[in-house]
Amino acid sequence: MQHGSGRLYGVGLGPGDPELVTVKAARLIGAADVVAFHAARHGRSVARAVAEPYLRDGQIEELLVYPVTTETTDHPGGYQGAIDEFYEAAAARLATHLDAGRDVVVLAEGDPLFYGSYMHMHKRLAHRYPTEVVPGVTSVTAAAAAVGRPLVERDEVLTVLPGTLPAAELAERLARTDSAAVMKLGRTFPQVREAFDRAGVLDRALYVERASSDRQRCLPLADVDPASVPYFSLALLPSPLTPETPAAPAPAPAPAHRGEVVVVGLGPGARAWTTPEAAEALAAADDLIGYGPYLDRVAVNPRQARHPSDNRVEADRAAHALELARSGRRVAVVSSGDPGVFAMAAAVLEVADRPEFTGVPVRVVPGLTAAQAVAARVGAPLGHDFCVLSLSDVLKPWDVIVDRLRHAAAADLVIALYNPRSKHRPHQLGEALGVLLELRPPETVVVVGRDVGGPEERLTVTSLGELDPGTVDMRCLVLIGSSQTRTSASGAVWTSRRYPG
Repeated sequence: MQHGSGRLYGVGLGPGDPELVTVKAARLIGAADVVAFHAARHGRSVARAVAEPYLRDGQIEELLVYPVTTETTDHPGGYQGAIDEFYEAAAARLATHLDAGRDVVVLAEGDPLFYGSYMHMHKRLAHRYPTEVVPGVTSVTAAAAAVGRPLVERDEVLTVLPGTLPAAELAERLARTDSAAVMKLGRTFPQVREAFDRAGVLDRALYVERASSDRQRCLPLADVDPASVPYFSLALLPSPLTPETPAAPAPAPAPAHRGEVVVVGLGPGARAWTTPEAAEALAAADDLIGYGPYLDRVAVNPRQARHPSDNRVEADRAAHALELARSGRRVAVVSSGDPGVFAMAAAVLEVADRPEFTGVPVRVVPGLTAAQAVAARVGAPLGHDFCVLSLSDVLKPWDVIVDRLRHAAAADLVIALYNPRSKHRPHQLGEALGVLLELRPPETVVVVGRDVGGPEERLTVTSLGELDPGTVDMRCLVLIGSSQTRTSASGAVWTSRRYPG
């Protein structure tokens, strides 16, 4: 064990209610130099959300993002190989802080050593550094409290089981115990329900979802819709010595809230490019509104109503969202990229300015733009001054577009062209290139990014004189370099931050 190093703390946060965080846990979280927490690839951490009231400004945060959860992986070691590699890398990151003398708190939902992620850090680090584990209220005891039923009495036996066991083995264990808690539901729910049925105890089994949180739900296990079951839920078999299962408590009525419209940017394609703030806004919505292909990028939640529409009805879409929000609904209007860049934010705000929508809150959540994504894929072509132009003349005259192109070219700006060429206006990109060639040399660097972040991603680095407009469509973004844009020997494209003179 190293002396003079920082201390490692595995801190249990309890089942979800921030008020169930222990006094000791709250003190350690607030005092830590480094706070680490796990999250799936969407970047949202349940643990961090629970601990947030106890964090302080200036702390170092280490977000440990799982490379896989339940999806497949092309890692040579398969799922386990990818996870083991991730844990080793995460432990190395935390060890760097500990070696530097910084105290590290690793947050854990429930109890750190009860089906928790922290234990994988503990196994790799506890023998090397001073370590303390702070227990937390488990989801099992929180669920028992939620339904108001004793788990065990006198000399009864409580069995805790993972729902990932085969249904036959699960049924056998359920039939042999007095009381049980089955964890890890979600996708495993159908086989768990089957196991309770085969064990002959389905009639007294209960279901608890998100125990202690404001989204807690309790009902008989037999009445649960499998499609509605999240991972943070469990099945309970209470003590048989208690009276017959009373009627399950009715779900608490949803708290009254003021409706709002949140215009959300998904980013240009890859799920990893959707920010945690955007994912949180989508998760909180009652209604999702947007162009059909963009809505398809948002995971279906049966709790939410989805309202897809055509891409040319922005004003109608905005009015629909505002009407729903005026009735008290939380509405997310979905855009690709950033909603404020040639997308739905301006359309919603314009309609929201009508007298009938006075007082309806509208909030805009930014997203990664297509220009940023394409630029990052090839290097740094936006390293100096640049402008963004749309070649669509649906909402502005073509002569205005041409005039702006000339001025941008004359100003020697890097130019990002959105909506470059559609079936309805196949000639305009060619005309635009002609305008640019009046003021820029034909060897000017050009980058074309198609479906960046999507399954058909393609990047082309060419020149202004060589670009064939016929290879470009509406799924492309075109970057026109300035006089200072270069292509390096490695193939990277960049624009110097310094300008001559």
